[in-house]
Amino acid sequence: MTETLSPHRRSMRGPVLRLSLGGGLAFWFANLAISLTPIAADYRAALSISYVPMLLEALLGGLLIAFGVGYCLIRGYGSIPGRSPVLKSVLLSLLALILVTLLLEVPAKFLTPMPHAVRYFLIGLAFNTVRLLALSLVVGGLFDRVADARRPGEPRDVAG
Repeated sequence: MTETLSPHRRSMRGPVLRLSLGGGLAFWFANLAISLTPIAADYRAALSISYVPMLLEALLGGLLIAFGVGYCLIRGYGSIPGRSPVLKSVLLSLLALILVTLLLEVPAKFLTPMPHAVRYFLIGLAFNTVRLLALSLVVGGLFDRVADARRPGEPRDVAG
């Protein structure tokens, strides 16, 4: 049985995928830049994280988070506080940072025996903040290009 998508859902698919790809790549490039620092090498060594699998996981994680941010930005544009798509995207990414921190970082660092857990928690939080900021800036910046940002009752910035 083949299910057909409504025209609204079909029209959203392309913009959401483009926002996901752009945001996911921004997340991955930020991760790559971070991974080249000495503190990241220390972090990986302390947590026994392999380099190449970490890069692949960052790409997949970035694409998944960017999909969530892009989808929420397109579906709930008028409901998200803020005037610009970049600010709205940053707010959504802040929510993602809080969720990632509470669901992944806190259990990984504090529920397992690890020396210097607070230090590595703060390093991981800083890395995630930089990666999610890059993701949100790209998703917000791409929004006007890939989505119909004209919503009833909201003026469009035409200054150029």
